[in-house]
Amino acid sequence: MFELPEALFANPVWHALHGPHRHLAIGDGDACRYPADVSPWAAIGEPSEAAFDGLRGLLASEESVWLVHAGPIGPGLAIVEIQECLQMVWPRDVEPSPESERVVTLGAEDAEDMVGLTDVAFPGFFRRKTYRMGSYCGVRVNGELAAMGGERLRLDGYPELSGICTHPAHRGRGFATDVIRHLVRAHRRDGLRSWLHVGAQNTRAIELYESLGFERRRTVALQRIVRVA
Repeated sequence: MFELPEALFANPVWHALHGPHRHLAIGDGDACRYPADVSPWAAIGEPSEAAFDGLRGLLASEESVWLVHAGPIGPGLAIVEIQECLQMVWPRDVEPSPESERVVTLGAEDAEDMVGLTDVAFPGFFRRKTYRMGSYCGVRVNGELAAMGGERLRLDGYPELSGICTHPAHRGRGFATDVIRHLVRAHRRDGLRSWLHVGAQNTRAIELYESLGFERRRTVALQRIVRVA
C-alpha cells in the first residue's frame, strides 16, 4: 500500500503555502492563509499561543477560515464547525480509464460559472479566484457548466483534486467520472500523484472515488474558525 508522506499530509495547507503555493500566501512566522477571494483555508505551523495570535491577526472581524487542526484554539477565536474528512490517494499501479472528449479546460473566463456551480454543491468553498490554485476542467451541456473539478492544495509532487461536482439536473451521466479521470491522467503523465479530501459522512462520494481506484489513507479534522474579537 502506498503511504502519503506524514510530514506533508498531516498539515497540508501549511506545506502548500510554504511550497508550490507560496506566491499565494499571506502572513509569515507561525500562521498563514490564502487570500479571501482565492480560498477559505489557513494554517499554523504548530499549535501555540503565538500561532493562534498570528492567525487572529490575519482575519477580519467575524471572518472565518478552515484549519486542519484538532484541539483547542487561542483567545479571540471561536470554533463554529468541525468536519471529519478522509484523505484518499490514487495508487501507483492503477491506470485511469481513457478520458472523454467532452471534458474541456476551464480558466479565468469561466470563474463566474464555476462559482455558480460549486455554490449549489458546497457554498463558500470555491471563490472568484480559486482557479489560480491549479488547473480546472469541466463538461458543458448546451453552453451551461454541468460538471467540473480541478486542483486545490498543491504539495510537492501531490496535487489535490477538489471542486468536483455535477449540477443536480445532470447527475447520472458520468460527467464527474470523466472529469476525475481527465485530471488523474494528466497527473500520471506528469509524474504526479493525485489525492483528495472527502467528508467522512459523504458515502456517495467515497463510493464513487473507491470505484474509480482511490484508496483511503487517513482521517483528519477540519475546523472552521472565526475571529470574534
